[in-house]
Amino acid sequence: MADGAVGAVGRVKGLAAGFRGATAPFAPFEWIIAGRYLRARRRGGGVSVVAFFSVLGIALGVATLIIVLSVMNGFRTELLSKIVGINGHVFATPIDRTFTDFADLSERLSKVAGVRAAIPLVEGQAFASSPYGGSGVLVRGVRAEDLDGMASVSKSIRGGTLAGFDDGSGVVVGRRLADSLGLQAGDTITLSTPKGSTTPFGTAPRTKGYTVKAIFEIGMTEFDSTFVFMPLAESQAFFNREGDVNMIEIYIDNPDAVAAMREPLEMAAERPILLTDWRQRNRTFFGALEVERNVMFLILSLIVVVATLNIVSGLILLVRDKSSDIAILRTMGATSGTIMRVFLINGALIGLVGTLSGFGLGVLITLNIKPIQRVLFPGAWDPTVRFLAEIPAEMNATEITVVVLTSFLLSLAATLYPSWRAARLDPVQALRYG
Repeated sequence: MADGAVGAVGRVKGLAAGFRGATAPFAPFEWIIAGRYLRARRRGGGVSVVAFFSVLGIALGVATLIIVLSVMNGFRTELLSKIVGINGHVFATPIDRTFTDFADLSERLSKVAGVRAAIPLVEGQAFASSPYGGSGVLVRGVRAEDLDGMASVSKSIRGGTLAGFDDGSGVVVGRRLADSLGLQAGDTITLSTPKGSTTPFGTAPRTKGYTVKAIFEIGMTEFDSTFVFMPLAESQAFFNREGDVNMIEIYIDNPDAVAAMREPLEMAAERPILLTDWRQRNRTFFGALEVERNVMFLILSLIVVVATLNIVSGLILLVRDKSSDIAILRTMGATSGTIMRVFLINGALIGLVGTLSGFGLGVLITLNIKPIQRVLFPGAWDPTVRFLAEIPAEMNATEITVVVLTSFLLSLAATLYPSWRAARLDPVQALRYG
């Protein structure tokens, strides 16, 4: 017992000597005191309850922000890749005369730097039927090599094959359309259009049966239940195009840089054309998605703000609880700056642990969101309602960095008032009134 008392006195003298010496800010003894203040009063109690819930609140707030922003980014990327991937990025339509020179024109446009492909296209509405039902469809006439280049279609074949597509006897249909009509690869689908042959009595509807060459599944209900791909020459005959096309779809390397591609494309066309892009066609949809994303970020940021307020209340309680200790430290030579830094370290540790825990939890859930969906919510994601078959997620390093830094800076800001209050504590009053 005597040896223990001597050791304790020695530690106190060493601590006092550290206070009197010219120690640098954030010296080791300041970290030691801050760490002791984070512990509960009872022996073996671990981190105090207030600090634990502060860490938990910040962690949940950061994790929620990371998960929601990643899902919103995944939605945008997935929808962009599917909507734009099958529809192209820029659409060229004629102004002065029809696109009877579509072969040469598409060749010139495809050679523009930054252009991946230029596809001549015949597009028209039709009615598809089978012995088991009927449905309105959008028929798109394309060349076989162009269809092979559409990765969203050619890499999503679920039945049949694209071989022999250009012979004119078959079409490629979406999976949901085939299911609704009870069709499989090799069956016959009947297409009807009011834009048929011209007779002395007017335009007669055209109806023709085609073999289902292949069935594709992109993953978007709207496309899988609507699109029918037909050989270009056959679609020209089916819709009475007489050797021309409706438009030329242009695919570029960077869809977000579409504005910079307009002038080079107009120059390469060597004739008047009207250019529209995917942003103009889908402005309302993607605009609403961006607004929703920003609003969600603002709302969920309040979770982090509320969690940091727990740090304020927790540190104020800690200052009141440790007022006698603070007074003793001040009488031993600790400066007000030392006391302030002790509580700054205290709050910063809470914010850092909570932020890093939330970062790890958010990244872990985001990376495994599809398995989590399949295990916890089987069948809850209906693709006929939500367009996509699974919950997409894509992490953005810049956004995650902003979330982490913002959370940590808010935590630091939350420590300023309690730390300032602890530094201004009068040791005489604290010792007198406890």
